[in-house]
Amino acid sequence: MGSRAPSATGLPERLEPGPGQRPRSPGAEEQHVLSSVAAAQALARVIRPCYGPHGRQKLLVTARGDTVVTGYAAAILRALELEHPAARLLREAAQTQAEQSGDGAACVVLLASALLERAERLLRAGLPRSQLREAYAAAAAETLAQLPGLAVRSLGPLENPFWALYSAINTHTPCQTSCLTKLVAQACWAARELDGSFQPERVGVCALPGGRLEDSCLLPGLAVAGKACGKVTAVPRGARVALFACAFGPASPSAPATARLCSPDDLTQFREGSEKLMEKQVGQLASADINVAVVWGEVEENTLPQADKHGIMVIQAKSRREMVYLSEVLGTPLMPYLLPPLKPGKCHRVYRQELGEGLAAVFEWECLGTPALTLVLRGPTTEGLRGAEQAAYHGIDAYFQLCQDPRLLPGAGATEMALVKILSDKGRKLEGPRGPAFLAFAHALRSLPETLAENAGLAVSEVMAEMHGAHQAGNFLTGVGTEGIINVVEEEVWDTLTAKAQGLRAAADVALQLLTIDEIIVAKKSPKIQEDLSPYPKKAKEHPSPVRKQSPRKK
Repeated sequence: MGSRAPSATGLPERLEPGPGQRPRSPGAEEQHVLSSVAAAQALARVIRPCYGPHGRQKLLVTARGDTVVTGYAAAILRALELEHPAARLLREAAQTQAEQSGDGAACVVLLASALLERAERLLRAGLPRSQLREAYAAAAAETLAQLPGLAVRSLGPLENPFWALYSAINTHTPCQTSCLTKLVAQACWAARELDGSFQPERVGVCALPGGRLEDSCLLPGLAVAGKACGKVTAVPRGARVALFACAFGPASPSAPATARLCSPDDLTQFREGSEKLMEKQVGQLASADINVAVVWGEVEENTLPQADKHGIMVIQAKSRREMVYLSEVLGTPLMPYLLPPLKPGKCHRVYRQELGEGLAAVFEWECLGTPALTLVLRGPTTEGLRGAEQAAYHGIDAYFQLCQDPRLLPGAGATEMALVKILSDKGRKLEGPRGPAFLAFAHALRSLPETLAENAGLAVSEVMAEMHGAHQAGNFLTGVGTEGIINVVEEEVWDTLTAKAQGLRAAADVALQLLTIDEIIVAKKSPKIQEDLSPYPKKAKEHPSPVRKQSPRKK
């Protein structure tokens, strides 16, 4: 009995210093872990108020001076300037989660921070770091193994996905969620393949300022915010598209070249030369069978008659992001000069669409693997449109996950509390380091519903006590609502199993990775790099190097 390992509840107490003893100071390796904990906690403090459907938003000022209002964790993390390598590593894991599943960046940051905080306590209690990593890995594996058993509902192959997408979209836009969810569900359902598969690229999203969200609609093909500038407003068949990131016309006044004119004849000759140059450039586009030119830049009125003469439809796009997306969809490069591309984009037809005060250009295809529908969003403010656009993309990603795995978990923190009970019950029975590690993992999971209750403005201690009692009684469907605990099945609050599993795995992996760090090393720039980056001219060497003997091979 004397050699028996301590129980889960007795290990931390046994490692605490006794009366009259000095507390154990962490070693050099633990110091680096503790600094990582502080960096993760600082990052979590920024993201915590934005977690959940009742989360608050941030007013971001970008490096270019633009002001953005957003509560999307991935956008906030992308805007932060981080110095600590552990914070950068955590941000990278959260952004990877957002790219793969469309959401969950806040969950990764908060859970990883809580896991590191509990690990810090175990390290200070005297648990060796190698044993802590092994026990944490076992707790993470047990969590992922228990997760599929908590799924209580699945989306049928012929079932309307509205109820499954509502809670996913409600996380990003609590206002008029039903209207937006209905449009997203209709677009995803219409874009499905015959075999039931779904590709997110088949559904596009276009935001047009003006009107109300109820004025949003679905258009066939890919709609891009922009206007047709010339008389040609449609290409009914066989559109060949070129994309330009330059002005459609002569060189702008801000160009580096400057024309020196000494007389009115020079001015007349300069204008005639500019007109001939534009006529030649537009003629080259027509010779390459280009009949649609999408421009991200100024469109000169004097150049439009040449485009109308050759039957070229000129579209002035509003954002570079849409130009990049068009380049990816059409498979044609974004040209920096007004020259025809070697491989123009092809689609069935292109036409102008008026939606109230907004204008859009619509591209339609007849082949698979191209956008089939576009959800055109309307709204009075740019910030509101940005939030609705992000919510729509999140709903599309959620439907893609459901097509791969239709199982759904209870949302509103119910799944986390169910895992808390499972890990706590098992941790109390385990002996050795795994006992306190399981309890620490359970305590970290408990922080997620606590954050939901805090952001909803509820009394956290009372709500968590009620949830704890309900889950202890076997009611695993109890979650956090607006006014207190709720039944997630009655309120239709769900999480996709795929996104939840990926988020838990990402948080556990980044926590385990940070626990393996024994030292933080900042590499210095080599003298060669510093010399190349120096703004001063290089000095000639006073003593040149000796002449090398010629190699026999070069004789």
